[in-house]
Amino acid sequence: MRAFLAIIARDVRLGLRAGGNIGTAIGFFLTVVVLLPIGIGPDMALLQRIAPGALWIALLLSILLSADRIYTADYEDGSLEVLSTGALPLELVALAKALAHWLIAGLPLAIIAPALGFLLNLELALAPMLLLAMATGSLALSLLASMGAAITVGLRKGGLLISLLILPLYIPLLIFGVSVTTGGSGGPDITWPSYLVLLAIVLLALVVSPLASAAALRAHLR
Repeated sequence: MRAFLAIIARDVRLGLRAGGNIGTAIGFFLTVVVLLPIGIGPDMALLQRIAPGALWIALLLSILLSADRIYTADYEDGSLEVLSTGALPLELVALAKALAHWLIAGLPLAIIAPALGFLLNLELALAPMLLLAMATGSLALSLLASMGAAITVGLRKGGLLISLLILPLYIPLLIFGVSVTTGGSGGPDITWPSYLVLLAIVLLALVVSPLASAAALRAHLR
């Protein structure tokens, strides 16, 4: 457990020091949220209807944009090969790096999204469910991004390949994440079943992503 936490702390520290992951993700998120109202126009009712979906799409694309950095630096300097021969199983290494990516790219965006929702005329009553759904769903987004990054590590233009591989897997998260948020106006009969499905997807990603990521990394490190 100490080695697992040390990898998370190391990646978070390096990510914050370099500013690459969080800077790219937050910058893209802000760009979408600021420019979308300008492009749509002054129709406040329309903005209010599309606000939850727009924030979810911005979150999804922001995390996807920073995914290729999860393993690239460690692969290029040989750290990944050292980690693969250590006492900690490669599956736990992959999980730790995915959690670190979530902490520096996914979770901060999930926290600031309701605050930035006022730019899209987000209904105030939907903000708590938006925060809950994004904080939960962004973990699965980072786990799936980690899986795509592991498959494409060491390849040129890996970011484009990650998008092609992982974007279809993001669709269920987008559907149920938006359903949790917009369901707040439809009552608990809509909101909580959708949230439970979203949570189930996150738990499935917690199991599948480290296994698939470790298998892909082993194939690249042979």
